[in-house]
Amino acid sequence: MSGSGNGKPSPVLDDGPERRLRRASRRGFASAGALALAGLAGWRWLMTRSDDGGLPWPFRRVLEANERLARGAFRGSRLSPSFPLGRAREPRVNGVIGLEGPLDADAWRLRVVGPTGAPRALTLGEVRAFPRIAMTTELRCVEGWSEVVHWTGARLADVARGTGLAVRRAGGGRLLDYAAVETPDADYYVGLDMASVLHPQTLLCYAMNGRPLTPTHGAPLRLVIPVKYGIKSLKRIGTIRFTDERPADYWAERGYDWYAGH
Repeated sequence: MSGSGNGKPSPVLDDGPERRLRRASRRGFASAGALALAGLAGWRWLMTRSDDGGLPWPFRRVLEANERLARGAFRGSRLSPSFPLGRAREPRVNGVIGLEGPLDADAWRLRVVGPTGAPRALTLGEVRAFPRIAMTTELRCVEGWSEVVHWTGARLADVARGTGLAVRRAGGGRLLDYAAVETPDADYYVGLDMASVLHPQTLLCYAMNGRPLTPTHGAPLRLVIPVKYGIKSLKRIGTIRFTDERPADYWAERGYDWYAGH
């Protein structure tokens, strides 16, 4: 045993669990503080970047990267799963933008517009004259919920081809790149790429679960695209405009992905 020179034993330093825990806590607190400061600095840097479509440009670049991946994986032959009719339920209303005004069903018309040629104004009866398509698919919301719904309507592709307004005649008959879809008051609007327009499950629906649409679910005609989130399934369509310019999109302007595929 070592001594201190006066015959008394030297004190033994206590390096037990409590001391080690205190040292670890101090190191952890310092590390957490440094990480928090770094995170705050990074967030401030992001928030001070220039705006691009309603978002700081780094966030917009991430959404654009997601879109490139989704569009690269998209196939017109890939269908959203179908379900037994007995699984169908009424979905949540979940949004009334563009539905606030009164609906005059008799006066309603679907305006279809292209870059050339006279616009068309279709009655609901004329839309119903296109081949009738029925499907039972899942309506998915970006909020995380989903519901199986039975839809009946006409393919948007049939309306596009039937009106002839989705074609750029000056370009040798090539189909245009996009479609813009709006409510009659233009308060709600979505943009679609032409591949999504032509997808066989993209419908202009006039019935839901075997009954005509109600006003809160988009009567007299609404868009349904099972391969995209519900923010694209615009209710109460007023105008479809075919164009080569990428259209504005209500939720993309508010920080969501323009493509909105899943």
